[in-house]
Amino acid sequence: MTSVDIALLGATGFTGGLTADYLATHLPDGATWAVAGRNQAKLEAVADRVEMLGGLRPEIISADTGNADSMAALAKSTRVLATTVGPYVQHGEPAVKAAAEAGIAYVDLTGEPEFADTMWLKYDAVARKTGARIIHACGFDSIPYDLGVLYTVQQLPEGVPLSVSGYIRAGGTASGGTYHSAIGAFSRIRHAARTAAERTKLEARPEGRRIRGGGKIGRGAGGKGWALPLPTIDPQIVLRSARSLDRYGPEFTYSHFAQFKKLPMLVGTLAGGAVLLAGAQLAPTRSLLLKLKAQGDGPDEDKRASSWFNLRLVGEGGGKTVTTQVSGGDPGYTETAKMLSEAALSLAFDDLPQVSGQTTTAVAMGDALIERLDRAGITFRTL
Repeated sequence: MTSVDIALLGATGFTGGLTADYLATHLPDGATWAVAGRNQAKLEAVADRVEMLGGLRPEIISADTGNADSMAALAKSTRVLATTVGPYVQHGEPAVKAAAEAGIAYVDLTGEPEFADTMWLKYDAVARKTGARIIHACGFDSIPYDLGVLYTVQQLPEGVPLSVSGYIRAGGTASGGTYHSAIGAFSRIRHAARTAAERTKLEARPEGRRIRGGGKIGRGAGGKGWALPLPTIDPQIVLRSARSLDRYGPEFTYSHFAQFKKLPMLVGTLAGGAVLLAGAQLAPTRSLLLKLKAQGDGPDEDKRASSWFNLRLVGEGGGKTVTTQVSGGDPGYTETAKMLSEAALSLAFDDLPQVSGQTTTAVAMGDALIERLDRAGITFRTL
């Protein structure tokens, strides 16, 4: 089997299919790629479709996440492995293990903190030894926040305490995979807390620097609307980037919010979240919740075309205040596929920092990925 630049695992799913379409039509001249999975016929159909779109036809690699040998062979056949196969806490480990042991780059779309923490505990040391780069959350979770905060920090003075607050607004449909992952995370909240505590105990902290999260319910950006702190993977990713990069200053605080125009919308979101959290604790109600949204389904092209996201970031430090914005189209599908694809392309073809282990987009790709995404229509700008 010849080696390819990028291999995509999960191309027969909805978001995986969008990722395949994007990769096929955005690879540089001379590049090679492959789609991987168990179902040869479905993979052939993906290859036929992207070729009809005018894209580069991929090679097809047989790979089964339940077969360690086939996953090892997949990892050895590519320089970058991208995977959309979730929920990751159930299905994601074989790809991480294979990539870490093979010493290649790996990207995924997980928004599951427990998965990222477990993979760090199991494979960070392996990846550091082999030179692998394991990068989780390369979609709407968590690229806009991680790279948006980096972009904002770069507009602020160096060597002084800094704080950034992020306020996200979006109009669109959450993916079926994201919904199933969220229900799964709610059902495992105690286990996830123990895993996070174990990682915190073992993970090194920067000496002489203080990095922390913050935020409470209050007014939104510029005193408009209302802001609800979001306990998602996104602030965790941002803070890990801040711990790794001195540019974030001797003290750094990040606060992460959903922004609402009116208070009843915030209250409704809290109530809905409480219902899902409670329902996910018991198997019968959890099963009913999971039936509400199928994993492989997604909105049609017209619906995606009308969807959007807008992240406003307010940074302060050294007597300066700067407001920046990251914005784009459909966050749950179209832009997520774009972000994952551009992350894989950056790892394959850009001149990047020499890092290894489990890391973040800001640390591993930084400005190179910001420039790629900006060219692709996800805008980063100072207001």
